[in-house]
Amino acid sequence: MPAAPARRLLVISNGMGEDSIAAALIARLPASIHAEAYPTLGPGAAFDGLCSVVGPRAELASQGSRVKAGTVARDVATGGLATIPPGLTFLRQARNAYDRVLVIGDMMGVLGCWLTGHAGIVWLDVYRTGHGRLYGGLEKAITRRTCATVFCRSARLAESLAKGGIDARFAGNVMMDTVPRAPFAMAERLRRGRAVTLLPGSRADAAEIFSIQLRGLLALPEGLEPDFFLALADGVELGALAAAVGGVAVPPGPGAEAADAGRIVVGEHEIHCARGALGTLVEGSDLVLGQAGTAVTQAIGLGRPVIHLMRQGDRRKRLIEETAMFGEARLTVAATPEAVTDAAARLLGDDAERARRGAIGQARIGGPGAIAAVIAVLAG
Repeated sequence: MPAAPARRLLVISNGMGEDSIAAALIARLPASIHAEAYPTLGPGAAFDGLCSVVGPRAELASQGSRVKAGTVARDVATGGLATIPPGLTFLRQARNAYDRVLVIGDMMGVLGCWLTGHAGIVWLDVYRTGHGRLYGGLEKAITRRTCATVFCRSARLAESLAKGGIDARFAGNVMMDTVPRAPFAMAERLRRGRAVTLLPGSRADAAEIFSIQLRGLLALPEGLEPDFFLALADGVELGALAAAVGGVAVPPGPGAEAADAGRIVVGEHEIHCARGALGTLVEGSDLVLGQAGTAVTQAIGLGRPVIHLMRQGDRRKRLIEETAMFGEARLTVAATPEAVTDAAARLLGDDAERARRGAIGQARIGGPGAIAAVIAVLAG
């Protein structure tokens, strides 16, 4: 008897972090499910060599980030609304082409499905934390009409939807399911006994952020100077970061690990860079300096305190919600090298304080398990 054809799954994601989560989930799907990815923002590089990418690409001035104030208005002013009709057209055409639809991201993907007549979808909400505003009445109504199952990042969020008759579940933090790890010999690169990992992010201001982070660390007093490591995000060039600090970019040498992305040399200091090895770098570090959203959450979930820069123009509402979620695991300081120096000196000089803040972060973020739960629903 011939085997049943694989069920077709459309996976919708709306941002680089969401793309990486979607790719990790697709890689773990059973052979009975054939997935195609619709990354609504950007090129969808996370799916290269993994699955087909479908649907129209959209590019926004904000690159999908809502950290800074006024990003929605700027996206609209620079033609962002023009990206909506092609996306809705594709979703209408896709309505009868797939057996299941999975949305990974915020409410926008669910709204698009609702507007184009999709029902019975699975939604993995990776945006709302449960430490800020809960779902509103209109959001609940749209979710009830469109979603068969919702996976939330906290039990509090799931309970708020379940009270409205929605099958909502909390099965762990999906970001902790998708921490990238790869062989990268940190111990062989250590010279000073302490290690700090820098996460400047993946957006246009990554070089500026890296400059502030590194200048602050280079000013640490003797005895507290760490070895420097950097998780290089896709799309960020080593040369651009090196130029921002007056350094020299050195590519990986022969025989280097696949994750080795080279070094940045600034005077007598070296910054060892890796791609696809965030978990490896964080777990080998004492402290993390980070702006990248998903990567910072993962670093905190791995039990490392994070120093975060508060820049002019950042959305205060976003900062308040994230602070409520991270608690003392994330230390927010002004975006100046001096503020970085003070905060890093305080934490690097106090092992017990780092451990205390790290334990808070692990408790706040929670453990893995969401991907297995989502796949069980899709395969059921």
